[in-house]
Amino acid sequence: MRTNLDRIRDLDARAVALSTGLVRASTVADLPQPTPCAGWDLADLLAHMTAQHRGFAAAARGDGGDPAAWAVTASTDPVAAHEAAATDVVAAFAGVSDAEVPFTLPEFTTATTFPAGQAIGFHFLDYVVHAWDVAATLGVPFTADADLLDAALPLALAVPASSPAFAPELPAADGSGTLARILSRLGRTP
Repeated sequence: MRTNLDRIRDLDARAVALSTGLVRASTVADLPQPTPCAGWDLADLLAHMTAQHRGFAAAARGDGGDPAAWAVTASTDPVAAHEAAATDVVAAFAGVSDAEVPFTLPEFTTATTFPAGQAIGFHFLDYVVHAWDVAATLGVPFTADADLLDAALPLALAVPASSPAFAPELPAADGSGTLARILSRLGRTP
């Protein structure tokens, strides 16, 4: 029987695979390209994504409180570093057997922990959006499955307006589709 934990892990793995496929399509020449993330070029975004994967993987293994796990580090091959970290986080999440296991996520707060199911949901939403960031940077189509976007929308709508994880919400155009609603809610212009 599939559980909610199985479902969010599956959605997350698919979002990570989508973002990894897009990253794999980038070249060294793309690294200085500006991204939808204010002030970041693609190299900065990849370093952030890699650090987030490593931090969430550490949290899944019970070591998320170690600041070194979340550190952004330079890499001579940011695409390979990202891919290794992406593989690691998916494997770490697969090893979580209980949706209530506490994850320490100092990127969000040090005052509390988050249940695994919720924390993996945070990661899932982040990688749907970061996949779009990479696609927009590269000028290639973003082709997420509708069920990924449908699952990401309620998570995006639940992000507090004051969240430091995302830019302030932008107004969505009337009749906006699911992707546009997610992106505008998280401070991106679709």
